[in-house]
Amino acid sequence: MITSNANAQVKNLIRLMKKSRARSEVGVFLAEGPRMAGELAGDPSWSGRITRIYLSESYAKRNKKEQEELARCAQTEILSDSVFAHVSDTKTPQGILAVVRRREYDMEDILGPDPARAHVIALDELQDPGNLGTIFRTAEAAGVTGILLSGGCVDIYNPKVVRSTMGAVLRMPFLYVDDLVGTIKEVQKKGIRVYAADLAGSITYDREDYTSGCVFLIGNEGNGLRDEVAECADRRVLIPMHGSAESLNAAVAAAVLMFEVSRQRRQ
Repeated sequence: MITSNANAQVKNLIRLMKKSRARSEVGVFLAEGPRMAGELAGDPSWSGRITRIYLSESYAKRNKKEQEELARCAQTEILSDSVFAHVSDTKTPQGILAVVRRREYDMEDILGPDPARAHVIALDELQDPGNLGTIFRTAEAAGVTGILLSGGCVDIYNPKVVRSTMGAVLRMPFLYVDDLVGTIKEVQKKGIRVYAADLAGSITYDREDYTSGCVFLIGNEGNGLRDEVAECADRRVLIPMHGSAESLNAAVAAAVLMFEVSRQRRQ
């Protein structure tokens, strides 16, 4: 059992927890909590990617059978409760943390098996971890085929984002692109329509036909879409609002649009 915060493994976990560059250098992310760890261990496509599992002493004592099952997936280490609390990113640690090798996706994954039915969300400079996590969860529920993120978006592997996806990050294909404008233009060449969520939109969002391939552009929480990104859109759509609210939260706006696609395609 590891009982010191000065242990090399503990120091490495702290680096991985706090620094995006450290996670990127070794191509891993951290999944904390029994729900995420259970999903990883129970999915053959992910279980082989778990490099190590850390358990708190009290969690290991309460869950002997689970500990044995996890040990068949990856090497497990026991941390004293105080050391686990030091490592954890949460105020109330749940006692289990997995280090997992990332999965890489490409544009074929984002567009799905039939690009003519692609349903994509493209995020431009989104910064809030909670918004990104919510969008991933909602995207999975709405049948989105994949998510594009500009290079300036918050790191999906930020531990707060991973937790807020509630496991959707394990199932939703996504791709960071340095040139979002160029990527959108390549997508349009495949006959896929691109829509910008814009307060200056020329038509309300529910008047468009989304039954064929489509991409929605969602902008930064404070500044909206960059001009050069918005200009790529085939159409700018408006979500009408009552009252004096100036705009919707980015995740809420994305949810409205994603579920409109889902509604139309069900019919």
